[in-house]
Amino acid sequence: MFSVKNISPKQIAAFTALILAIPESILVLAVERSIWWALGSLVILFVGGYFLIYFMLERFIYRKIKLIYKFIYKTKATKREETYYKYVLPQKSIDDVRADVEAWASRNEEELELLRSNEQFRKEFLQNLSHEFKTPVFAIQGYVDTLLSGALANPEVNRKFLEKTAKNVERLGNLLNDLDEISRLERGELILYKQNFIIQDLIRDVYESLSGQADKKQISCQIKKGCESPLTVFADKEKIRQVLINLVENSVKYGKNKGSITASIYKTDGRHILVEISDDGMGIPEKSLTRVFERFYRTETGRSQDVTGSGLGLAICKHIIEAHNQTIHVRSTEGVGTTFGFTLEAKKD
Repeated sequence: MFSVKNISPKQIAAFTALILAIPESILVLAVERSIWWALGSLVILFVGGYFLIYFMLERFIYRKIKLIYKFIYKTKATKREETYYKYVLPQKSIDDVRADVEAWASRNEEELELLRSNEQFRKEFLQNLSHEFKTPVFAIQGYVDTLLSGALANPEVNRKFLEKTAKNVERLGNLLNDLDEISRLERGELILYKQNFIIQDLIRDVYESLSGQADKKQISCQIKKGCESPLTVFADKEKIRQVLINLVENSVKYGKNKGSITASIYKTDGRHILVEISDDGMGIPEKSLTRVFERFYRTETGRSQDVTGSGLGLAICKHIIEAHNQTIHVRSTEGVGTTFGFTLEAKKD
């Protein structure tokens, strides 16, 4: 017995031939009054009908289905695929073929959705890139035009404008360097020089290097009580320094005056160390939390507040941590503060 739902072409041919052969055999039996004539006609009609029907199915239906499969995979058939089309495909039922086509359509829709989201991301990326470059370029253009228009003769004005021009040139240089670095990171060209080091010592070094920025806003930088006990991690020290500098700089930029930045360090499962940098600043809107690690992405409030950064810091952090085969995350509430956390491999013996 075969299932009507999953009937194959051979079963269709056999079933149809049998339905056609039986009435004819009964008619022969009634006319000739001979069981042998009836059986003979039954066999001949069944065999002939089977091959004729199967040929028609193969010729006009499954040949079209083969073309559909070739269209789905968009390739010239290899010898292996030709064997599949010749021997395996005809064994499939129409329902099997329908399921294959539906699966292909589903995959195709997923790919289209990914292309749509990538296209939207590309548009936003180009828009943000244009914005990041235009700001310093237009500033430089304005200063140079003013100097060429006569301000160059005034020593007080020309020095002031040249200093501002130099700052914007430096910003352009930093932007280009960050773009170059993130391009190398995305191409997988980052080489890690891992070593054991105490993470608390590195955090203190970063705090010290950024103390000038923090002092301007009277922000205190500290390690959370209970987390002072030295924990050794196995990672690229200079790359992790870069991550910490980016995170602490962000906390200073978007932190409130007389606020605080706190580093927390925890052992998780004996094999990993969790590092968190928390502030009590402006926070990040919930709708933006999933996008903060995108290149050039900044919230409207953040964009208006920070006119010096490249917008690539968090994207670089994400790539560095992922290059260590670890994860980075963010938690935030507007008006309360933000916590960035990442994991690192624990000490290697």
